[in-house]
Amino acid sequence: MDEATANAAEVIGSLVTTACAQAAHEANRAYCRAIGDDSQLPWDEAEQWQRESAIAGVRGALAGNTPAEQHALWLAYKQADGWVYGPVKDPAAKQHPCILPYEELPELQRAKDGIFVAVVRSMAAALGALPNG
Repeated sequence: MDEATANAAEVIGSLVTTACAQAAHEANRAYCRAIGDDSQLPWDEAEQWQRESAIAGVRGALAGNTPAEQHALWLAYKQADGWVYGPVKDPAAKQHPCILPYEELPELQRAKDGIFVAVVRSMAAALGALPNG
């Protein structure tokens, strides 16, 4: 593959990753609203760290992560950024009630990881971008 083709593939991959992240973020936001959590902003208004977290999640979902593995990835990302458990989500204090092992999450919270994986894989398939294997 020549350099121009490699660059084009990288740009397309980045666009697909971002499209999957945006779709999964918006699905997550809609789910959160349905269960009474109005704290999620639309993708275009979300903080940069939140978009970066979603993009990292897309990579994991496309690599074949299960919902539990997705949560572990999210948890590691959050903890590396200094987040700790707190009873209420508080971005300023970097506290989140889902800073727990997957098995300890309430079912309503575990569902978010399954929704994220399903949306990412569906979006990637629709765009013809699922990895081989």
